[in-house]
Order: sequence, then structure tokens, then C-alpha cells
Amino acid sequence: MKTMKKLGILSAFLLIFSFSASAQIEEEIRERRPQTTAPVASDAVREGNWIIGASIADIGMNFKSDFFTLNLNPRAGYFISDNAAIGTEVQLGLDIYDGGETFRYGLTPFVRYYFPEGAAPTHRWFGEAVAGIGGSSEEDSDGDAVFSGVFGLRAGYAHFVAQNVALEAILGYTRTSADISVGNGASGLNLALGLQVYLPARNR
Repeated sequence: MKTMKKLGILSAFLLIFSFSASAQIEEEIRERRPQTTAPVASDAVREGNWIIGASIADIGMNFKSDFFTLNLNPRAGYFISDNAAIGTEVQLGLDIYDGGETFRYGLTPFVRYYFPEGAAPTHRWFGEAVAGIGGSSEEDSDGDAVFSGVFGLRAGYAHFVAQNVALEAILGYTRTSADISVGNGASGLNLALGLQVYLPARNR
């Protein structure tokens, strides 16, 4: 009888110890797991903050035609008020093909607004308008210009993965008369992915 009682106490002790060890292991795994979200969206889009980063679009390789293309758009902006930022984006693009290459360039100021509607601690939706100039290294062709205006409208989603870092997906329409359209569009719809860093104002 005493032996059974001791076995019961020992079993209960082992069960409690197992649950405690399991909970501790799970907590350590959660702490070591890479961070995939951060509840900081509202603080990131405050007046006085800065945004810097870049978007990548149209990256690809066609092995049949030996054609490679890449568009890169570094940017910097400043929040003139909560949810509203203005800045400038550099349009860079490169096409490499059998027989030559074409370099694309441009400078497009932008205005971006983060919508309070549908906002969450970890993400924000935004709209954006761009207007600037762009061109390419390709010579003139009929009806086109090497150097011309660039105009565009975009909608995007920013998901915060760290304190001041967000991954972005942007769908936009860009219009230009340059021989080779610059940046996020070939005079049509385009999807781009980007990484943006939100820097807080110095007085915070």
C-alpha cells in the first residue's frame, strides 16, 4: 500500500515536471524563432518620421531568348503629418540581351498616404502617386522620346516584421513616353516587392 502511494506521488511529480519542462522548451523555441511580425505600424507612420528603402520589380531571365531584366527603385521620404509622406524615388532599370543592353533611369517624387481604414498594429494599406522624369540609353524610335515624363498611381500593403522594418507589396500603373519605360511599369500594371525602413523623428 505504501509502495503504491509512493509510486502515485512519484508519477504525479514526474507529470508536473514534464509539463513544466515542455512549457519552458516551447517558450525558448518561441523566443529563438525568427520574428515575422511587430505591432508598431501606428508609430512608424507618425509626423516627423523618415522612410528609406527600395522596391524590386520585373526581375527575370528568359533562357530561350537570353534576355535578363531588372528594375530597382531606391527611395527616401519624410512624414509631413501622421499617415502622409512625401519623398523622391530613383528609377533604375537594366535589360541585357543577345546583342546589347539597355539602361533605364529616372527621378520621380512621390506622395504616399497610409489609410486609417483597415489599419492594424502589424500592417497598413497605402496609396501613392508619382510624377517625374525618365529615359533610357536606347536611341529614339518612332513616336517615342529618350527623355520624357513619368506618371503613376499605386496601391500597396506594408507588413511590419520588426520595430522599424516593413515588407511591402505594391501594385501600380505607370505611364511614360520614354523608349523603354522606367521603374515600376511598362506603361501598364506592375507588381513590385520592397523592403522599407521607418526611422523615428530625432526628438523621440
